[in-house]
Amino acid sequence: MKKVGILGGSGFIGSHITRQFLNNGFEVIVSTTDISKKEKYQHLYKLYNADQLSISELNVENKEQLENFAKDCDILVHSGTPFQLDFKDAKAELFNPTVKGTENFLDVVNKSPNVNKVVIIASVAAFNTNFPLPADGKTPTDTFSERDKPFTSEESHPYAQAKFIANKTVNDFIKKHPKLNVEITSVSPVAVFGKSLSQREDSTSTGLQYLIKNKLAPNPFVQMLYDTDTEMAIVNVKDVGRGVFKAGTIFGLHGKNYLLSSETYPVSDVNLMLNNKAPKNQPKVIYQNQMAERDLGLPFQSVKKTLEQYNS
Repeated sequence: MKKVGILGGSGFIGSHITRQFLNNGFEVIVSTTDISKKEKYQHLYKLYNADQLSISELNVENKEQLENFAKDCDILVHSGTPFQLDFKDAKAELFNPTVKGTENFLDVVNKSPNVNKVVIIASVAAFNTNFPLPADGKTPTDTFSERDKPFTSEESHPYAQAKFIANKTVNDFIKKHPKLNVEITSVSPVAVFGKSLSQREDSTSTGLQYLIKNKLAPNPFVQMLYDTDTEMAIVNVKDVGRGVFKAGTIFGLHGKNYLLSSETYPVSDVNLMLNNKAPKNQPKVIYQNQMAERDLGLPFQSVKKTLEQYNS
């Protein structure tokens, strides 16, 4: 039985990744920042094949803990970076765990003889830190793919900037180590919506769906979405889980970074669909998904179906 280690495997996206590997017969070890907070991960024990699951306490900034976590794994999945829109200290809460955590993770991967495949959950911010607004020089209806020049700005949200830097860290690491014994593949989801596997109240993705459904704006970023009726590219969290599993079990994808995206609607239509009403506009596919469909064999569910699942 192969063993996969999933950093952040009890979060909104991570839980769906964990379920995919358990469903496919893997032994799974999931990291949590504080093992005493059982409410963060107890929902995983309700999953199919949960007898093959174990939980380990881990801080991604602690290299020794990372080494112990990785030592018996065949596959490693890094979904352990914070996604939060509100913060007090961007360096401590976003940049350090995202960038330094990625640096530590890659160093450990390079020294772990058993690991032969790594999947890193990056972000659409690896390609465009302005997301959900268009990259500089593009209009809201211009398409964007993996072939476009990545765009970043110091005016972008610190979360997006941190994810952009972390992705550059991965790319630089791959270039500096041309003879790696491990294959590294990244996936970059757009806005991840859908049904959570847990009742956790600390999920930014679940929280954002609640805010848009009820048109609440606790911060300027969310208010901007309403004010500009932003075109929002969305992907189903289940499809992200499947995409990560595929990226972790298909070889020949070293160094690639896949956009995971379904359709794009204005936020006003997302609000309507979250309230079980028909959208006023036809969906567009702004962030292209053909590379993921081709290489990962991954069909993407419609946004309408995704938002129906959130409400179910």
